[in-house]
Amino acid sequence: MLSLGVSLSPTLTERRLMSSMCSVSTMVALVSLPVSKRKPRSLGLNASASPSTEPTTPYIDVDVVSTSKKVLVPIGYGTEEIEAVVLVDVLRRAGAEVTLASVEQKLEVEGSSGTKLLADVLISKCAEQVFDLVALPGGMPGAVRLRDCVTLEKIMKRQAEDKRLYGAISMAPAITLLPWGLLTRKKTTGHPAFFGKLPTFWAVKTNIQISGELTTSRGPGTSFQFALSLANQLFGETTAKTVEEVLLLRDGYQNPKTEEFNSVDWSLNRTPRVLMPVANGSEEVEVVTIADVLRRAKVDVTVASVERSLRITASQGTKIVTDKLIGEAAESSYDLILLPGGHAGSERLQKSKHLKKLLKEQQEAGRIYGAANSSSTVLHKHGLLREKRTVVYISETDGRANDRMIQGAEVVIDGNVITSLGLATVTNFSLAIVSKLFGHGRARSVSEGLVHEYRGNLKAS
Repeated sequence: MLSLGVSLSPTLTERRLMSSMCSVSTMVALVSLPVSKRKPRSLGLNASASPSTEPTTPYIDVDVVSTSKKVLVPIGYGTEEIEAVVLVDVLRRAGAEVTLASVEQKLEVEGSSGTKLLADVLISKCAEQVFDLVALPGGMPGAVRLRDCVTLEKIMKRQAEDKRLYGAISMAPAITLLPWGLLTRKKTTGHPAFFGKLPTFWAVKTNIQISGELTTSRGPGTSFQFALSLANQLFGETTAKTVEEVLLLRDGYQNPKTEEFNSVDWSLNRTPRVLMPVANGSEEVEVVTIADVLRRAKVDVTVASVERSLRITASQGTKIVTDKLIGEAAESSYDLILLPGGHAGSERLQKSKHLKKLLKEQQEAGRIYGAANSSSTVLHKHGLLREKRTVVYISETDGRANDRMIQGAEVVIDGNVITSLGLATVTNFSLAIVSKLFGHGRARSVSEGLVHEYRGNLKAS
């Protein structure tokens, strides 16, 4: 099982990677490249260097020519950003060469909950390419935008005719694939709100449905299962299980637990304002999920870049266009400040003077702040976790901090501070925040829209 500390053991990751690739006869090299040059991606965790510079600490990255798989993930205005980003993140970790393609006339695409993604190419550049897998995210009106793209329709029909893998999640099976005639005589699932639009005798209420070359799934809450199923079909069970462990989806995380200490009231008589600072190397799944879930709950979320540009390149290569630069964001105050993880991103967040000032002011004013995964180290190094219980190892050398880690919990709340293991557990982190701000009713409603099982029982201590 993976260590849950901020610095996960490279030796363990390396062993798992080698184990997962043991069936490959030709392993060309273990190389160290910046994110923008990885092809394909590694199974492991984030590199310790910024994607904008050459890494100083090597990490595992494989270029196995014989097993390289090409994957297309198309997006359009209103695409569900969690579904799109989880697909890209998981499949790149598995070793796929993933292309994020815009069906719009520009590369920048705003998702259904307001996160702006920067695609790698326009869909026209993919028209003559051959892909091992084409996977469609849902979202509205994103699924309609995909359906109305003639180029994408041709790509998908050729994919089905050639009996290569294709998939769709959430609204995409009913809204996109059905009008194209790509669900004929195939068992299919989809988002509960659109389930009635599927062919009656072929619709099944399962999280994942594989029917020949077609794989379908239900919604944002089943995105990891969907992506891992596709990784399994592309690379095999061993690789899929390795990625599953890295994402904290296996072993002790089958029965997640949220614990609370020194409970205080987080409710407000106005719309809560949340700041989420991000950097090159931040974990994209965490950035997108936190923003998506909180915005569904009617929280005002500002995503701010600590870099010199509004555009950041996340840990697995996804490009995100933020709302503001941190300097502009620092001119306002926020009810919550939440830091996403990603080792390289956390290091860059720690160096931001604007963010340090904001966090200190947040603590002094008794307002809420928190972090996912490795970004707990940012709070720790700024002295903001003294006497606070957390879910993540704060330091490998600080025994007092380690003693305050709560074993077996994926989310811990201590007064006005919340921490999380991050990655696949970040949805429960976000829903815990919604529950504290608005109550279980709204958290449960948001969870249902995500097709996510809500476990609203905060264990008070």
